Amino acid sequence: QARSVMKVYEAVVWGRMADAAGSIDLPIGRDTRHRVKISARTSSPREAFTEYRVKEVLAGFSWLEVRPRTGRTHQIRVHLDHMGHPIVGDDLYGGAGRGRQVADPIKKEALAGFRRLALHARRLSFAHPITREKVSFEAPLPAQIVSLIDVLRKP
Repeated sequence: QARSVMKVYEAVVWGRMADAAGSIDLPIGRDTRHRVKISARTSSPREAFTEYRVKEVLAGFSWLEVRPRTGRTHQIRVHLDHMGHPIVGDDLYGGAGRGRQVADPIKKEALAGFRRLALHARRLSFAHPITREKVSFEAPLPAQIVSLIDVLRKP
């Protein structure tokens, strides 16, 4: 609530981002039609702000660093889908069936075999509740996402 926790994610999204970096300021909440989803189409919008930076442009995809400044449920997924760039593997928010559009058989096979969300919490930092010293935890990109990026790099 005090926004004292800093989170850094990495994501592989469909398509090429229009800008190398940017922000998404879009209030979100429980979707009025599909109660399992979060969206901007809601009767109870809550502030949601996300920043992103393109780490690498891949053939037909973008690899992003994403920093949510608020902590809403599914915020990153909803914001990137709203921009027209859903996360690879996200069947709930815009990614379902997109693999059929891929012509390259190697990429098509890699995407079909990718059975998770291409979203990874890379770093979490906050002030220790007792010592107030800044603590930070990092996790390397999972092998499945690294392999997917390697395949998608090929033109």
